[in-house]
Amino acid sequence: MTSRISRRSLIRNTSLLAAGAVAARMAAGSAAADIERIVKNDRINQSVSKWCYGKFKLDEFCAICKKMGIKAIDLLGPGHFPTLKKHGLACSMTNTHGLGSGLNDKKRHAECLAKIRDAIEANAEYGFPNVITFPGNRRGMPDDVGIENTVEALKQVVALAEKKKVNICLEYLNSKVNHKDYMFDNMAWGVEVCKRVGSERIQILYDIYHAQIMEGDIIRTIRQNHKYIGHYHTGGNPGRNEIDETQELYYPAIMKAIVETGYKGYVAHEFIPKRDPLTSLAQAVRLCDV
Repeated sequence: MTSRISRRSLIRNTSLLAAGAVAARMAAGSAAADIERIVKNDRINQSVSKWCYGKFKLDEFCAICKKMGIKAIDLLGPGHFPTLKKHGLACSMTNTHGLGSGLNDKKRHAECLAKIRDAIEANAEYGFPNVITFPGNRRGMPDDVGIENTVEALKQVVALAEKKKVNICLEYLNSKVNHKDYMFDNMAWGVEVCKRVGSERIQILYDIYHAQIMEGDIIRTIRQNHKYIGHYHTGGNPGRNEIDETQELYYPAIMKAIVETGYKGYVAHEFIPKRDPLTSLAQAVRLCDV
């Protein structure tokens, strides 16, 4: 009798074995130094969003990530930069202003741009690559007006970004489940903003979870628009949980497609673990190490 095991199941089981070993060591109280490196191929520069792992202090979390082979922590502010540097990690995406009210509202330009400028300066000092920005919600505004207003704002700060060699990344979010009324909820909107500003420093944060909800067709979208993408987020759909067999996206294939574009930036895990958080993180790192 022959046993038929799917590629997906094989990857899952192998990942869980390694991830379970990590969790067991941590549960036993072992230091982060006892964690074995997970990253082997290292063709994807992996990062992780700290907010998804709130129970860990940043210093402890940095040590864990460093041992796994994760190179950066996502969505922190300049106050956290010294801790990251101590562990030899980068901040792969720096926070700026809120996402509900942003660059599509001219009344918010001064406030948002001040925060973006501060983040660019801090990133340049530490050699970190990206700062985040958002257009905000529609609030009845037509998409073309939102594009015009966002482009007007970005043109006021793009010279600084170019001078400091820091990318400003507009995040694609879904308006169907998590962020009702959010304006940048389709790839064409963000690409048009990038084209109109006309600088390689204005890029898109392509959140794969959000994009799957709104448009799907992830790999084709990446292949067609990769020159406008400066950062990626992962997450399982539905639920924004583990990127394993419990959801509909097959991340090894997505990661291979990203590698094939020549991308050298970061892919940050931004899913909310339902199981033991380090088991889930270790599994995700292994799945994306294509």
